[in-house]
Amino acid sequence: MKIKYLLSVIAIVAITKDSFAQYSQDAIRFSTFQTGSTSRIKGIGNAGTAIGGDLSSISGNPAGLGFFTHSEASITPEFDGSKVNSTYLGQFNTDSKSNLNFSNGSIVIYQRLSTPKGRDKTKGWLSINYGAAYSRTNNFYENITYGGKNASNSIGDYYAGIANSNGQVSSGGLDDWAYQQNLIDSYATTGGSEYRRNAFGTVNQLNNTIRTGGQSEVNLAFGANYSNKLYFGLGVSFSDIRYNSYNVFNETGTANILVNNIGTNVGFNSNFVQDQVTKGSGANVKLGVIYKPVNALRLGFTFTSPTYYTIDDSYSEGLNTNFANNSSFKNGPVEYPLSYNMRTPLKLTGGAAIFIGKYGFISGDVDYIDYTTTHISSNDSYSADFDNSNIKALYRSTVNAHIGAEARLNSMFYLRGGYGIQGSPLKTNGSDIKTVTGGIGVRFGSYYVDATYAHLSDNQTVYPYEIGTGSPGANLKKTNNNAFLTLGYAF
Repeated sequence: MKIKYLLSVIAIVAITKDSFAQYSQDAIRFSTFQTGSTSRIKGIGNAGTAIGGDLSSISGNPAGLGFFTHSEASITPEFDGSKVNSTYLGQFNTDSKSNLNFSNGSIVIYQRLSTPKGRDKTKGWLSINYGAAYSRTNNFYENITYGGKNASNSIGDYYAGIANSNGQVSSGGLDDWAYQQNLIDSYATTGGSEYRRNAFGTVNQLNNTIRTGGQSEVNLAFGANYSNKLYFGLGVSFSDIRYNSYNVFNETGTANILVNNIGTNVGFNSNFVQDQVTKGSGANVKLGVIYKPVNALRLGFTFTSPTYYTIDDSYSEGLNTNFANNSSFKNGPVEYPLSYNMRTPLKLTGGAAIFIGKYGFISGDVDYIDYTTTHISSNDSYSADFDNSNIKALYRSTVNAHIGAEARLNSMFYLRGGYGIQGSPLKTNGSDIKTVTGGIGVRFGSYYVDATYAHLSDNQTVYPYEIGTGSPGANLKKTNNNAFLTLGYAF
C-alpha cells in the first residue's frame, strides 16, 4: 500500500481530530453494530436478553429459544430516515436520506424431547428448538453536507503540510497534484524554503458525503429447556459488510499564481474527490443462558465472541482545479485496493426481566464492549501498526444500557416502550447514541402483528483536514427516525 493512501485519506474521512488512519476508523465503524431483532424486542429498547420466547433470541441470546412450545416464523421490513444537521464555521446546513430495508426474517422449529413413561414431564431436558434468521445489524445510509466561509486557513495548508513533512513534494502524491495545479508553491524563507498555499483571503468551503450500505447477519442457533428453570443456547453468525462512501470537498476563492512568470490574482474552484467501496464477510459464535429462580424473574447472560472478518477495500481519489483564466488541471482518480483482516471486540451481555403476572414485564440489559481490543492485519504490503496504535490510543471500552417494558392491555393488544444508550467508542469528539422506542402488538389466533417506532440521536465532530490546532471542525447532530413492522405466524 502506498503511503499516499494513508496521507490523503485522512483529509476528509477522519472521525476525530486525532484519528487519521482510515482502517482504524472503519474497524470501529464495523464493530458498533446492534443485535438484530423483531419489532417486539425493538419496541422495548432491545432489552431482550432475559425475555426468551421471541424470534429475536436467534440473533440475541440463543438460550431464549428454549422457551418456545411451538414453531414460529416472522418477517420484519423497516423504514430508515436519516437527518444530519451541521454547523461549520458558524454556518448551518442540513441533509437527509431515507430508504427501505429488510430488517429481520426468522424461523424456529420446536422439538419436544420424549420422556420415559411415568416420569415427571416437567423435569429434565424438555425440548431442543432450532432457529435460523437473517438480521440487518447496521445501516450506513446517510448524506452529510457542511460548509462555510473560512478566513483562517485553506485545504491548501494541508497539502503544503504533506510536502513540508516530506521535505519536498512526493512524486504522484496528493501534494504533488496540488503543486501541479498551483494550489501550493515553494516560497523562500530566511532558513531556505517551504511550501505554502497560494490561496489568500477568505475561501468558501463545502463538503458533501454520500454513504450507503449496511451490515447483516445470517444466524443459526439452538436452545434447550431444562425443567422450565434453566435454558441454554448456542448460535453461530455469518456476517456481511457492504459500505460505500463518496466524498467531495470543494473550495473556491482567489489564489496568487504565476501567469507568464508574473504573480497574478486569479479565482479558482478546486475539488478533492474520494470514493471508498468496502466489502467483507466474517463469523462469530454466541453462548447464552437464562435462569428462572422464580416464575416472576428471569436472569440472562450472553457471550458473543469476536467477529473475524476478511475485508476487501477499494479506495480512489482525485483532484481537479479550474482557474478563472481558463486554465484547468485534473489528476486521478487513482485506485488503491487493499485486502485485510479485522477482529472486532467480544461482547458480554447481562439482563434481567420481571414479569408482573399476565399484565406484562419490565426488562433491562447491559453490554460491555472494549473497543481497544479491535485488531486489524494484512498480508499485503501494508503495516497495520499505526492503525492498531490509534485504536488503543483513541478508543475506549463502553457500556451499553437498554430498558423496556411491555403491557398486556387485553388478550389481543400489547403496548411497549423502551430506552437505550449505546456508548461511544471515541474518547473525544463523540457522543453516546440514545434511542427512544415505542410500539404496539396485536395477537389474533396463530397470527400477530407488531409495529415499532425508534428515534436515535447522537452528536459528532469531524475535521475535513488536519493542520494542527487551527483545523476547522464540523459539528454534526445526527437523528434517525425508523419504523419496523413484524408479521408473524405460530404453527
